[in-house]
Amino acid sequence: MLKGRDLLTLKDFTSSEIRKVLDVSATLKAEAKEEKFRKLLANKSMAMLFQKPSTRTRVSFDVAMSQLGGHAIDLPMAVIQVGRGETMEDTGRTLSRYVDVIMARLYNHEDLVKLADGATVPVINGLTDRYHPCQILGDLLTLREKKGKLKGVKLAYVGDGNNVANSLLIGSSKCGVDVSVATPKGYEPLEEAIEEAKLASKETGCKVEITNDIEHAVADADAVYTDVWVSMGMEEEQEQRMKVFKPYQVDTHLMKKAKPDAAFMHCLPMHRGLEVSAEVADGPHSIILDQAENRLHAQKGLLVLLLTDGKNLLP
Repeated sequence: MLKGRDLLTLKDFTSSEIRKVLDVSATLKAEAKEEKFRKLLANKSMAMLFQKPSTRTRVSFDVAMSQLGGHAIDLPMAVIQVGRGETMEDTGRTLSRYVDVIMARLYNHEDLVKLADGATVPVINGLTDRYHPCQILGDLLTLREKKGKLKGVKLAYVGDGNNVANSLLIGSSKCGVDVSVATPKGYEPLEEAIEEAKLASKETGCKVEITNDIEHAVADADAVYTDVWVSMGMEEEQEQRMKVFKPYQVDTHLMKKAKPDAAFMHCLPMHRGLEVSAEVADGPHSIILDQAENRLHAQKGLLVLLLTDGKNLLP
């Protein structure tokens, strides 16, 4: 039962609950024009708190609520009372008196936890420095569409062990995806994410690997994933990161180590010529825009399950 729950990290959801979100999302995507689905969240409101810039998260959540009959309120942190010292807990308590769900895109994960502690309505992580669960729900939906399954598929992630890598490890392993993460030394994913993935692998039977060898990670992969080398809030490290990550670019040479039909994935925004070559980013195996679109569908599925019982939506 997901109704009333928070999604702060994919550690919060079991394997079956993640699959349920994907199933409902796929149903809503396939039958988007059905009139009955346009009223699922009628009279429901969502507050969207933004501390970081956003394109896909902002638009996809807003459109998701609109297409389901609900309403989203855009609340940049600078224009609400948090900017003047109100606590995150009090903000959560107050917003819960007005809206049915809160989505927040924040710098510090601890602030998200405080917001959820105060709130009495579901709180969704729209990105923090540690995790980006909604991105991975969209990614898993995309991977399942392209490969026809998740269990047994090999996904290689190359680059910075950041919030996307952390959530990708957890979400992939809980869905039975063999996941191999290659980063420079000292830039590995969070240990708690690695431990959660290895724990999930005991249930799903998938393989979880952390390495510094990019060619080993990508070998025979069904999909190759990368992200920016300098995430928001890390601008002071840019010069150093450019040097460290230069050998970790996903280019045509590296993609040849994967399977011939391997997909290229990126959460966007991207920098052609840095983490990925233009030939790969814009090539025939790139599914980055499908990922971007599926943020909308995955979030619709998530919202419906957090705010209703989701009956009659599962295949």
